[in-house]
Amino acid sequence: MGQLFFFSCGYIIFPEWYILHLVNDEQLTAGSGVAVKEKVSRDLAKNTKTVKKVFQDCSDVIYREVQLTDYIKGLLVYIEGIIKVEDVQEHILRPVIQGLAGALPDNPYPLSFKRVSISQTDASSDWEKVINAVLTSNVVVFIQGMDEALLFNAKGGSRRSVQEPQTEAVIRGPREGFTESLRINTALIRFKIKTEKLKLIDMVIGKVTKTDVAMAYIENIAEDQLINDVKKRLEAIDIDGILETGYIEEWIEDNPSSPFPQLQYTERPDTVAAQLLEGRVAIFVDGTPFALIAPVTLWQMLQASEDYYERFFISNMIRWIRIFFLCVALFLPALYIAVTTFHQDMLPSTLILSVAAAREAIPFPALVEAFIMEISFEALREAGIRLPKTVGQAVSILGALVIGQAAVQAGIVSAPMVIVVSLTGIASFTIPRFSLAVTIRMLRFPIMILAGIFGLFGIVIGMVWVIVHLTQLKSFGVPYMAGVAPYRPDDMKDIFSRVPIWKMKKRPPADAPDNLRRIGKTRQLGNDTTEGW
Repeated sequence: MGQLFFFSCGYIIFPEWYILHLVNDEQLTAGSGVAVKEKVSRDLAKNTKTVKKVFQDCSDVIYREVQLTDYIKGLLVYIEGIIKVEDVQEHILRPVIQGLAGALPDNPYPLSFKRVSISQTDASSDWEKVINAVLTSNVVVFIQGMDEALLFNAKGGSRRSVQEPQTEAVIRGPREGFTESLRINTALIRFKIKTEKLKLIDMVIGKVTKTDVAMAYIENIAEDQLINDVKKRLEAIDIDGILETGYIEEWIEDNPSSPFPQLQYTERPDTVAAQLLEGRVAIFVDGTPFALIAPVTLWQMLQASEDYYERFFISNMIRWIRIFFLCVALFLPALYIAVTTFHQDMLPSTLILSVAAAREAIPFPALVEAFIMEISFEALREAGIRLPKTVGQAVSILGALVIGQAAVQAGIVSAPMVIVVSLTGIASFTIPRFSLAVTIRMLRFPIMILAGIFGLFGIVIGMVWVIVHLTQLKSFGVPYMAGVAPYRPDDMKDIFSRVPIWKMKKRPPADAPDNLRRIGKTRQLGNDTTEGW
């Protein structure tokens, strides 16, 4: 029984080894640890026996024997659920039968797959290629007397259609988001960037999953060194399976020990298109609606698509609010701990008396009080995410209100601490990128500890440590604080504030050093042509 279980569907785990041991010695021989195979046999019965042994106990593999002519039989092999079944009859069986029926006596086995209306066709006598074709949404046809298998790409199956992104909602902007289909995702980019300079490099990663991965960039805009670096890192990945872009992100990032995200992920085609136009590279993975973008900077993680769809006055106000509340999310609890513990003289007398009265019955110091509330808030937030949508939001909001009020009445925490934690939680929601928001939430706790030990000096120590780390961090060779450290005047047009689109004449030099200009020199105002405001 153990041997039977081990050999069941063994090809899916170790394809080369499995074929080597299952097929007869006449078909396969070993050399240098790699299966060296004989050609596909002209004997249909022999080919049928081989393929059924490889896919033994795989109930989703369909074998359909067909009588192509009075004297010629064939066998169709495909996996149910990952192909378009309707294409098998109309676009494969009918043309193949018609092609064989019209064969000349001196050439009874023409290359009939050329008559098939499916766009992607091939033929192979390599057993490994044939088995891989079955696993990658191909219909394989064996014909009696032919020493090649015909391969027809009929990829299909049930996949989610294009819908509005779930994690990056905007008020103004496109409503389409990526899906789990690689080719639909790349097509969404093609709809937006209609140029032959948009290049897509396909590769397969994962020894077991054999996941399709595509790297996208715009030629003459993206730097050659960046393209080669990303491609080299992707090709160096040696793993049995890739199920999401998170697998690749951890493999190729520059500094895995840093809490800050060094690649941006998004499910918005317009975001990817905008980043490609600035000289960056996008990575698509089949089976996930999220694409990776490299390289990234801290300022890029603080920007949202809406920043460029609204007029620059509105965008700047929203961006300033976002940056302010980033500081609030990181430092407010630590500042409260430092002031109430060490620096009470910094507060007005009436305010410090109010805070002291609220804390009079609290048995814990401010640091412990803050930790209790922060951890409780994080638990409620996580519970709200994991619960079904119909009850998750209600549970998180009601839980925070009920638990906060009960904790104040029980004398466990003070009312000012509840206010501070609530403001901190709201501030963390203003950060547009979830990965950066989680990083800020993580860094908040060590800064709180420093504030509880050293007061305001501890906050300064934590702030200096974060800034020093950010200035040393790089993403594919690009400084994480590019534009500020190192300082570049042109980049400052789109960091803390955004100038009008027609004033952003150049791309970020760190991403596209060889092709900076992206717009013309003038704009038209009525009958006047001007560069000024």
